[in-house]
Amino acid sequence: MKKFLIIIFGLVLTINAQSKVGSTAAPFLNIGIGPRAIAMGTAFVATSDDITALYWNPAGITRIGGNSAMFNKTSWIADINYNWAGAAVQLGDLGTIGLSVNQLDYGKMAVTTNAEQDGTGEYFSAQDIAIGLTYAYQLTDRFSIGGTAKYIQQKIYNSSASALAVDIGVLFNSDLYGLRIGASITNFGTDMTMDGKDLLVQHDIDQTIEGNNYQILAKLRTDGWPLPLTFRVGLAMDILNLPNNRLTIGADALHPNDNDETVNIGAEYTLFNTVSLRAGYKSIGLNKAEDGLTMGFGVKYDFAANLGVFIDYAYQDFGVLNKVQHFSVGVRF
Repeated sequence: MKKFLIIIFGLVLTINAQSKVGSTAAPFLNIGIGPRAIAMGTAFVATSDDITALYWNPAGITRIGGNSAMFNKTSWIADINYNWAGAAVQLGDLGTIGLSVNQLDYGKMAVTTNAEQDGTGEYFSAQDIAIGLTYAYQLTDRFSIGGTAKYIQQKIYNSSASALAVDIGVLFNSDLYGLRIGASITNFGTDMTMDGKDLLVQHDIDQTIEGNNYQILAKLRTDGWPLPLTFRVGLAMDILNLPNNRLTIGADALHPNDNDETVNIGAEYTLFNTVSLRAGYKSIGLNKAEDGLTMGFGVKYDFAANLGVFIDYAYQDFGVLNKVQHFSVGVRF
């Protein structure tokens, strides 16, 4: 465990070295996944006991209690759709593997020019996508580790940028009143640089010379931008854990490379292991933050010992940007 903590804190120093507010590519990677975690204020890195651990803390997929799959749909701001799908399969003593895909779809937009500002009749689209392959292993009955390798792409019209990245997570269940400690670092990878035929231009290499070819084909060179690294460390505890009642509380501290440090808090109350009510608060300590209050609920039903379904919903207050709603449906098998 000490070795993994040394690695994580070493990566945190890398984040400090790159810290610039609002200066990263692929910001869609910071959009949280799963109504359960969202409703709990995204204070989830130390809980991470369902399929969304693929996003929050890859070490957590060793604790989901079987195989699981889920689809998540988010009505994001500005009528943008955000979709995520993930699945995890346990391999017994060999560990647990998972696969996830998330996509941000901006929809179709009209092509405009200076001459035709109302549109040329053509349309273009833009989307972001990330595909992750996860492996996690439970070293002891209390300590788990996990990692995710990801391919990331952003595309607009005829240009795109791509990158490779990894997530690393650890999860420790203590014997102190069920206290759980989790930590993760996400999106540690290569820079993203836009490329494509939209960057092709005609250029006059010397406008002071008459008679030369002023239509030399050239390509614009764009700068590379880092990914949004985020270091999370969190605590969670079941302060009430009875056969038919459970109350979980959690708190996460975040250190991103594209914003200031924040704290998230959240809670979940579960009745008869079937109905859950959740609430939380995000971005505590962040100046002029638009997001804050979160809440939601979930229902799950088991058809058999190893077969069940679950449905979750979350509401997220986004201030002047209006509200955001998250829906998911999943199966345990």
